[in-house]
Amino acid sequence: MPLGLENPVHLMIVLIVVLLVFGANRLPMVGRSLGRGLREFKDGVSGVEATPPPQRLPAVVDEASAADGAGEGDLTEREG
Repeated sequence: MPLGLENPVHLMIVLIVVLLVFGANRLPMVGRSLGRGLREFKDGVSGVEATPPPQRLPAVVDEASAADGAGEGDLTEREG
């Protein structure tokens, strides 16, 4: 006589108990957080980063502000 979850009746009992413990409203949230945690664990073990660090783009300076010296990190307004 198997004692594991090979029997469909055992699986149904476990699912009913989980539904009673967590409730129907929280089951999607529990599943989502469990999946996210498993994914982070797998990525941590394999050494793969989920999102690469953002690349810094070069600053774009228009020609008019470059001619009079603005746009070089000076954020104060110049008077006339």
